[in-house]
Amino acid sequence: MTMRLFDAHLDLAWNATQRGRDVTTHASDQPYVDNETATVGLPDLCDGGVGGVCATLFADPDHDTPVHAQAIEQLVWYANCPGLHVVRGPEDLDRTDVLPAVLLMEGADPIRGVEDVAWWFGRGLRMVGLAWSATRYAGGTGHPGPLTDAGHALVAEFDRLGILHDASHLAEQSLDDLLDATDGPICASHSNCRAIVGDDPRGRQLPDRQIRAILERGGIIGTVFFDRFLLPEAEHGKRRATLADVVAHISRVCDLAGNTTQAGIGTDMDGGRGREHIPKEIATSADLPKLADALTDAGFCDRAIAGIMGENWRSWFKRHLR
Repeated sequence: MTMRLFDAHLDLAWNATQRGRDVTTHASDQPYVDNETATVGLPDLCDGGVGGVCATLFADPDHDTPVHAQAIEQLVWYANCPGLHVVRGPEDLDRTDVLPAVLLMEGADPIRGVEDVAWWFGRGLRMVGLAWSATRYAGGTGHPGPLTDAGHALVAEFDRLGILHDASHLAEQSLDDLLDATDGPICASHSNCRAIVGDDPRGRQLPDRQIRAILERGGIIGTVFFDRFLLPEAEHGKRRATLADVVAHISRVCDLAGNTTQAGIGTDMDGGRGREHIPKEIATSADLPKLADALTDAGFCDRAIAGIMGENWRSWFKRHLR
């Protein structure tokens, strides 16, 4: 079965600009960073049949460089990265001569105010998650809180311009507020099911009620490959995660949706963790097609597998990108 995969969450520019990785080379040729083995390089994505990604603008709030400057540096990196093409409209998703990359800002603090949004949109930004940790716009992972007045203003401007909403990392109250504040397209680029991992005091994974709310709005849930987000709490640290664990989260999303067209992957495989913390069958992005085999073993049909591996995301972006 020939498929074009779509990975809805990779921190390519962050790894290149903040961590010094040459992500234009194979992961096996990249050095250890912070004792972590690289898992993603552009050649690995090509070898794995990945035909599109969401590429993040992630500014580390604890870094010495101000968040705005970090995001600008990453924006420039994407604009000049050979073999990668920043997606601006639906037609760009069909490019096969380069890797189409939808720019996703993970944590909105680099946007200094409503007056900045059009500038970012003009340079290719097409999706935003308001928080990673807490921002001045919303509560985030480990920091409960609502959407702020500034966050509400930003959401309205996103909707005016056609910037899509990413629910991943939003605090539970902030996500509820976002769902009330916008009728715009919303997804979770890289979130797993709280019902599987168990108690989640940092609020990182989604409860069933919020998964349903996103699905009812036509959104897609991208499953993350990080073992702590895959395994039930009692099993984490006692065994390696496997692709069967990935399939368990995908299956729950499909069950909640009542279809297979709203599940996808957002691996976040390069998000500051090494090979030892992703499913043991996966060494690099070149191994992602193994997930299709695991889905087959779980009883998914070929059409459903093609959707989950990439076509669901591609269709969603084609419907919603302006």
